[in-house]
Amino acid sequence: MSFEEKSAWIMGAVAVVSYGVYVALILGAAGTMPLAQVSYAAPLLWTIGASIAASIAAHAVIGIVRPRDAGKKDQRDREIYRFGEYVGQSFVVIGGVAALLMAMAEWDHFWIANVIYLTFVLSAILGSVAKIVAYRRGFQPW
Repeated sequence: MSFEEKSAWIMGAVAVVSYGVYVALILGAAGTMPLAQVSYAAPLLWTIGASIAASIAAHAVIGIVRPRDAGKKDQRDREIYRFGEYVGQSFVVIGGVAALLMAMAEWDHFWIANVIYLTFVLSAILGSVAKIVAYRRGFQPW
């Protein structure tokens, strides 16, 4: 497995775990109050920061374990990376449009922030899945 494929696995797993932790924190804090009244900013920022730190740490570990593979990219790796990023970015666009519409409708900040965070997570997951599938099943650029 190449370093870039391992990186895709890391990014997908970190996105899933960090968002799961965030949702658990928010639902746990909600208790009996309405969800939109939960203080979401600190858990959101902490889980984003923790996911960045976990991703850096995991990449450092695989770089230490297999130093000769770290940072090596061939043309296929670059094309798969670009393909995965293009596929994943569709959710960023969807999230931006959804947040814009929610702001126009004057929804609570809670919902706007959470739809943006969710679409960033879905973008990371979809991009990672696209890269992993391209590595495992083959990739034919056109």
